[in-house]
Amino acid sequence: MFDNLTNRLSGVIKTLKGEARLTENNIQDALREVRMALLEADVALPVVKEFIARVREKAVGKEVVSSLTPGQALVGVVHHELIALMGGEKADINLSTVPPAVILMAGLQGAGKTTSSGKLAKWLMEQKKKKVMLVSCDTYRPAAIQQLALLAEQTGADFFPVQQGQQPKEIARAALNFARTHFHDVMIVDTAGRLAIDEAMMQEIRDLETLLNPIETLFVVDAMQGQDAVNTARAFAEALPLTGVILTKLDGDARGGAALSVLHVTGKPIKFAGVAEKLAGLEQFHPDRMASRILGMGDVLGLIEEAQRGVDQHEAEKLARKMKSGKSFDLNDFKMQFQQMRNMGGMGAVMDKLPAQLSQAAQNVKIDDKVMGRTEAIINSMTPQERAKPEILKASRKRRVASGAGVTVQEVNRLLSQFEQAQKMMKMMSKGGMTKMLRGLKGMLPGIR
Repeated sequence: MFDNLTNRLSGVIKTLKGEARLTENNIQDALREVRMALLEADVALPVVKEFIARVREKAVGKEVVSSLTPGQALVGVVHHELIALMGGEKADINLSTVPPAVILMAGLQGAGKTTSSGKLAKWLMEQKKKKVMLVSCDTYRPAAIQQLALLAEQTGADFFPVQQGQQPKEIARAALNFARTHFHDVMIVDTAGRLAIDEAMMQEIRDLETLLNPIETLFVVDAMQGQDAVNTARAFAEALPLTGVILTKLDGDARGGAALSVLHVTGKPIKFAGVAEKLAGLEQFHPDRMASRILGMGDVLGLIEEAQRGVDQHEAEKLARKMKSGKSFDLNDFKMQFQQMRNMGGMGAVMDKLPAQLSQAAQNVKIDDKVMGRTEAIINSMTPQERAKPEILKASRKRRVASGAGVTVQEVNRLLSQFEQAQKMMKMMSKGGMTKMLRGLKGMLPGIR
């Protein structure tokens, strides 16, 4: 999402050379680049002006350490101010109240409130070990209640049933009593949205807020709205006592301005970010990590956490024991490897969190997560014996597999070639040849060529 902003800010390093101190004169062109980068990213103009003023104030007179270039010194200041702009520190969700802790979701229609309610329920159950109930007070949008009920079923959360003809306040009151008597730790309330802000919607959600007295009132905003997100955030902040923001669709093609503007406008921290469509695609928002990603430094900690969530530890340990015992890496293991990669959001999500230098080095590597699905279909079309001993796959078997998977024989051959590279790499890994293994990374997985 931040590619253009990252590229523009990375260019700042090259504009300053050979100075021992940052001055008003030698940072002027660099700050102009920073200003243009932020405006192109759809950051609100008042936010840009204040940000540039703070960077200028902190940078002018700063000594350049001998190990740094002047450009790197300025980027250090920009990094610090980006973190401050997005809240400084991670803001935890507040559940410190007599159960049930009520979380009220607010925002426009289409921002992702219902989906975010399901994702948040899953996060609270897995990360905080809470008993969660989902409630829909959206009686206007067709199928909104059914959608939330389905999300509750998929996540394992409880769902409060709604009777036909019930009004939002009536639903909220009954749900709150039910949550109290059934010992729920958290009650997440999804509210109605509109395509634009109107007084009827605002009055309805104000009434719900008064009735429920939520510990958290979270404003859900679509990162792809750009400047519209800022105007919407301001209206909701004036109408409700917001406690935080959920920024959705950060994995999309948005330019990133909402992430850098919404805290300034609402005065409330971004607490969560939607980074994928899947139910596990909700992450706590870390200003320092996001600032590092914007400046091309990557988010290695985030990548490690994603790996811990997405990788099946039991399967990984089983594969490690298998390799250590000298047994061959087969197509079942190969399939398991890229399934786990897909659980981490696919190769695109992984590459997005790598430092810019590694991402640039991989620019010539074609990444296609759809290829992984076709690869799985090919392996599924093989017999157990063929998966365990790929060497028996000769011409007639390949034609049968290709026909079963709906692909060409050439694609089957390409898969087997990639598997052979992965097999060689696993042998190097089992013998401790990490350097050799890294050299062989390209071409290891389906979808990378």
